[in-house]
Amino acid sequence: MLNFFKNKKILITGHTGFKGSWLCKILNFAGAHVTGYALLPSETPNLFNLAEISKDIDSVFADIRDLVALKKTVSAVKPEIIIHMAAQPLVRESYKNPAYTYETNVMGTVNILEASRECKTVKSFLNVTTDKVYKNNKSGQVYKESDELNGQDPYSNSKSCSELITESYKKSFFKNTRTAISTVRSGNVIGGGDFSDHRLIPDAVKALSENKPLILRNPGFVRPYQHVTETIFAYLLIVKKQYEHKKYEGNYNIGPEMSEYVKIEQLANMFYSHFKEPPRILQNHNEQQPFETDLLMLNTEKIKTILGWKPSITLNKAVDMTAEWTKAYMDKKNFNEIMDSQIKEYYGLIKDIYE
Repeated sequence: MLNFFKNKKILITGHTGFKGSWLCKILNFAGAHVTGYALLPSETPNLFNLAEISKDIDSVFADIRDLVALKKTVSAVKPEIIIHMAAQPLVRESYKNPAYTYETNVMGTVNILEASRECKTVKSFLNVTTDKVYKNNKSGQVYKESDELNGQDPYSNSKSCSELITESYKKSFFKNTRTAISTVRSGNVIGGGDFSDHRLIPDAVKALSENKPLILRNPGFVRPYQHVTETIFAYLLIVKKQYEHKKYEGNYNIGPEMSEYVKIEQLANMFYSHFKEPPRILQNHNEQQPFETDLLMLNTEKIKTILGWKPSITLNKAVDMTAEWTKAYMDKKNFNEIMDSQIKEYYGLIKDIYE
């Protein structure tokens, strides 16, 4: 599958983030010409700098809210493919800074679609949203792509808006063009190099390194976890298929098999099983928690049926890979080699399936 991306001009927004850094590395491995558009990494340390991603791609460090700068970049690059990942991606941060969250996630989507509308070279456009876009009625529903979009918290709601904006632009401006447009709603992603606040694995690593208890806000919540390579290669499959034929554009869920869903506390224990003398796991009973969905389950039959996708590694394997990278990082070993090895290993599992 990666042969398809060789020499393709690809623009990635949000390339300095955790998933963006893995995506850049995979596309560099494929021989693509990658340009990234994003703010400088907000946390220290961060995977973008640690993995020296900037050595192999072109980067424009600017704000997705800056339409002029974004149009200028898209016009100069003339990409064939755009993968839109720039976002304020955290639920808890969206409660602290709702206006910024909406400006980034809503107007950022408008801006990249505007820039794409004026660029005649774009053949494949993918907007990466989230599994939290669906209206949650707390009924234990397994969400499929046709279900109502209406996320409750500011982050989830802003991503619901991003979905609706994308659909509007597709119907209003791209219907009779050669540009294929899709959105992808993926579950929680784990993997080496995520240093974001208020995410399970980064919080677990921090507790481990500081020899402090891991405090879980919602240990009984259920989430669909997958390794970052699984998720990124699914993105690339969508991009490839709709580039080759516009009939494949649409909205797609990505997530693990139902048997692989676990509670947050279970995943923490799975991760800590790889380490000697792991910290205690405690629940925070004192802090008043903002609303977060307690149960998220995705129906992935659409992408399986239409594109032939399927999960290729188990959650146990995903946790093993994450722990492997973390140990190398903590022991000051070559985690870049581990990233390369994990990419090649995963590609070996799927390369014949998605050709």
